[in-house]
Amino acid sequence: MKKSGVELCVVGVSYRSAPVAVRERVAIAGDERAPLLGRLREDGTVREAVLVSTCNRVELYLSGADDHSVVAQARKMLAIRVKEEDLRPYLYEHRGEDALRHVFRVAASLDSLVMGEPQILGQVKEAFETATEADAVGGVLGRAMHRAFHVGKRVRTETALGAGQVSVASVAVDLAKRIFGDMSKHEVLLLGAGEIAESAARALVAAGVTKILIANRSFEKAEALARTIENAEPRSLGELPTLLEHADIVLVSTGASSFVVTREIAAAAVKRRKGRALFFVDVAVPRNVDPRVHDLDNCFRYDIDDLEQVVAEGMHERKAEAEAAERIVAHEVAEFAKWARQLEVTPTIVALREKVRSTLAAELDRSLSHKLKHLGEDDRKALGVMLEAAANKLLHAPTQLLKESLDRPDGEQVIALVRQVYDLPAEGPRTRSGGPDGDGPGATEGNSAEPKAKSVPVDDAAAPRH
Repeated sequence: MKKSGVELCVVGVSYRSAPVAVRERVAIAGDERAPLLGRLREDGTVREAVLVSTCNRVELYLSGADDHSVVAQARKMLAIRVKEEDLRPYLYEHRGEDALRHVFRVAASLDSLVMGEPQILGQVKEAFETATEADAVGGVLGRAMHRAFHVGKRVRTETALGAGQVSVASVAVDLAKRIFGDMSKHEVLLLGAGEIAESAARALVAAGVTKILIANRSFEKAEALARTIENAEPRSLGELPTLLEHADIVLVSTGASSFVVTREIAAAAVKRRKGRALFFVDVAVPRNVDPRVHDLDNCFRYDIDDLEQVVAEGMHERKAEAEAAERIVAHEVAEFAKWARQLEVTPTIVALREKVRSTLAAELDRSLSHKLKHLGEDDRKALGVMLEAAANKLLHAPTQLLKESLDRPDGEQVIALVRQVYDLPAEGPRTRSGGPDGDGPGATEGNSAEPKAKSVPVDDAAAPRH
């Protein structure tokens, strides 16, 4: 068939298409995401939407009747802080099966800066939960997202893609090890106490660091993280000037929307360090360390884009596992697309069988009311059974033809011809669940034309089978 049946679009920017200076301007803060999803769906062009915003990507996963209009609306929405013409060169889009493949690859960490890192699956799940709470997902995108989670799980359990320490934080620590060699002689300062900071702290301990200071806007969070990490001590972010005077390596990953380390703060610290080098590794998006810090003598700054070279050098070790993961993704895309294409032909099969059966039933009722009204109950039942058998035989060939049309290039024409030959009524609009009027393999609970996200089944019974 010409159409894949997968009514999905992806529009976004990532580390592959845009530098961090662009990504940080497109990034959507947590409290902005639900309102943005609401505005995106206001006029009905976009029926379903999920927003993923991380340090490496800002992407919208979308479903709607007209993919051209959906993509145009998504592009406009991502340009809320950037002129659309300035953002255009960095945006990418995927539609249909290509969009589905992209979502699956993202969930499987095949599209991550650090391939195999486990954080992205949790981030995608969190994005889906936000969309669910905002009533922004239904049957089409909802099923695709649940299948993406299944794909991510398969890749992690069936391949060694995520074996060992695989994260942006671990790569940042590897960079520090290359610069300093023996890490046990150097004091490390972590700015931030979130997931990346925790991952970095554990990697630093494994690398031999004997003194880690953790500073955060919330001292309680810094204190809580320090209790779980060997050789770690909590500090207040207000002590930053003093902390920079003593630390050799500063790994920054706060959720601040502006610079935590300004050029002025860094310059003052450099003066007091008496020639000792100060290294910043800024993995936050938006960036937390002023890029001009790199211009200071004996002061060096790396951001998340600078980690790509470190990542690329280690990729050859994961090549075989990545290939195995790609095969899983390809299989899952094919299975989901096959299931989705069935939603295109199911309404015609249902209408055809209903037309034939109702026609035969009407003729039988007419005959039993007139010429055959003398027949007894047993004979009437026998006639009913005979007509049912005849209907099944008559329907077998066109039903098989319709099912086979899923794999034919002229499949849409076959469906249209069958509808014309049998004078079937025009198809009504497909529901968000993808099935005809809420029936069939794409239906959600309640047969509602506007199903809520929470009604989407979360187990594999609702998704395409292997």
